Amino acid sequence: MAKTVLMLAGDFVEDYEVMVPYQALLSVGVNVDVVCPGKKKNEVIATAIHDFVGFQTYAESRGHNFVINKSFDEVKIEEYAGLYICGGRSSEYIRLNHSVIEFVQYFFEKNLPVAAICHGIQVLTPANVLKGRTLTAYPAVGPDITVAGGVYKEIDADKAVVDGNLVTSPAWPGHPAILREFYKMIGVHIG
Repeated sequence: MAKTVLMLAGDFVEDYEVMVPYQALLSVGVNVDVVCPGKKKNEVIATAIHDFVGFQTYAESRGHNFVINKSFDEVKIEEYAGLYICGGRSSEYIRLNHSVIEFVQYFFEKNLPVAAICHGIQVLTPANVLKGRTLTAYPAVGPDITVAGGVYKEIDADKAVVDGNLVTSPAWPGHPAILREFYKMIGVHIG
């Protein structure tokens, strides 16, 4: 039976950070339910494209529309083999949803695989699951990790950090690294 992963996203999720892992997981036979608080199956979230074009931080452009494939209110958390938290601006507000925090806590309590990329780590910080953990994120999120009791590790954008059931990467150039580790965690073997 195919494994199913729960993917958390919302309006202005970073385009690559939802599209690439969603499609990559599907390509290796993993079912992926993408949910957003307050959204139902077949509703759309807007994505944003983050790029470095000479400013001190990234610039944001409008990306694609992404169709949610599962209603948030229909999630049965015990049906999932892993959790994938996308980055982008959606992380700063979906973490305000009590059910999102409960989902995160469930995966950590059960020691199930969790992947978070870029700003997605902002969903982990209010869940009280980072104490003593070593992880990475977009550098501007590093202080959030420290305040939440974790150890922020600054690495190249194309790398990932694994600490137990948690794998993190600072940005979308890290897709090969974070996905390679997440596949192992959920039991997907390639080649």
